[in-house]
Amino acid sequence: MKIKNIPLIEGLDLFPLYKEDIDSELLMKNHLLLTQIEKKSYAVLDEKYLSEGLNYLAKLPLHVEVTFVDENSYERLANRYLENKTDIDLDSSFSVDEKEDFLDDDLSLSEFLQTSSDILTNEESAPIIKFVNSLFYQAIKKKASDIHIETHEQRGVVRFRIDGVLIKHVDLDKHVITLIVNRIKVISNLDISEKRVPQDGRTIVKIAKKSLDIRVSILPTYNGERVVMRILMDSSKIPSLEELGFDENLTQKFRQLLTHSYGMILVTGPTGSGKSTTLHSFLKTISTSEKNIITIEDPVEYKTNSINQIQVNNKTGLTFSAGLRSILRQDPDVVMVGEIRDTETAKIAVQSALTGHLLLSTLHTNNTTAAITRLIDMGIEEFLISSSLLGILAQRLVRKLCIHCKEEEGKFYKAKGCARCNFTGYDGRVAVGELFLVDDDVKIMLKNNMKDFEIREAMQKKGLVLLSKKIEALVEDGTTSMQEALRVGMRD
Repeated sequence: MKIKNIPLIEGLDLFPLYKEDIDSELLMKNHLLLTQIEKKSYAVLDEKYLSEGLNYLAKLPLHVEVTFVDENSYERLANRYLENKTDIDLDSSFSVDEKEDFLDDDLSLSEFLQTSSDILTNEESAPIIKFVNSLFYQAIKKKASDIHIETHEQRGVVRFRIDGVLIKHVDLDKHVITLIVNRIKVISNLDISEKRVPQDGRTIVKIAKKSLDIRVSILPTYNGERVVMRILMDSSKIPSLEELGFDENLTQKFRQLLTHSYGMILVTGPTGSGKSTTLHSFLKTISTSEKNIITIEDPVEYKTNSINQIQVNNKTGLTFSAGLRSILRQDPDVVMVGEIRDTETAKIAVQSALTGHLLLSTLHTNNTTAAITRLIDMGIEEFLISSSLLGILAQRLVRKLCIHCKEEEGKFYKAKGCARCNFTGYDGRVAVGELFLVDDDVKIMLKNNMKDFEIREAMQKKGLVLLSKKIEALVEDGTTSMQEALRVGMRD
């Protein structure tokens, strides 16, 4: 067995190498990965588990050189092994009968609809059931967070939201769209005959022996009804603080913030910037059997057994403010409010943070200091903000350029698109954050009625790195494009 030390190259892009009669799952368990570097096969070891990897390699009928790569390259390769395993598990978990309920990937949708058009009579016909099931299957396979079904004047379209951006999945005849919408109404227990008012519902879809919770929203438009389905996650999908993807410095500051037993932590950013995921990661970090954690959300996006979750229901009067009042009578240690939308909720949240509760919530503002102005606009006095607020995180999710097809354009890179990235030019996202901590200097600034931009300037001098600067750095190092940076708010 020959061990060759290859110079550590930052950004080495490696893909799994599969061999017959070698279980890739056992390779991962023994910290041994196979790959190709310059068309030559190698066994890649993790230096932290060197003995396990070498011992397992000795048992394998392999004649490959052994090497080490840098930590990031190893992690990328390991993640690709996991992604491939997930795809294989997803496909293999279907029985032959179950696979009959889905469209084959190799069968074009247009061909399917053409051959099935004679029996497209109602929402209960086999082709429509099969097609709707396949929408969920394809959405999961492509890691979509939402499914959009839209009706236009002549045609309709199905789009998936992948990495925060809508991507067209298929164009369909308007008649077929109507049947699909009706089928979704049936499985969501909604009124098929009602097409004039919005309807909201939920459905549970079983795919690959797992139950998916789907939130359904139906809205009448001029040309017909449109549907948005949000795929809600279970607790196993909640990332750890490290898995959120922020830089290590921020992650350590999060841990320090979460050691407080009372006070308010806010996460800000536009819709789709990952605020809910971050809050649930915070809750996962501090959740213990000794703590009573209660949330009120709209919707409950991550179902988990370790915390008590309340779903907002405006029809019954269960609003954020009403729910928060009730939660405070339940002797909570930690409270999470999905969003502070109004003055009443803001006032109750601040009071609860002052009276011995750790309160987590979100606000829709572009940056950290703007959240202070937003609270003042809601009628919260400066001295209450300075007494209750621990910190504010402004975050964005930035799409990463596909490393296989990105093109150099002057000083920067631009998206092109290839089969590996579904022809979008992007593959995955990276979290970027600006963390504003309320220290004694900030409290004095608030006491002196300084404006948010003045506080922002003062904190920059103390070392606050702005969100825009972090996004700009991603453009400069080729992680993302200028177009994507502007989309997520580099100029905010």
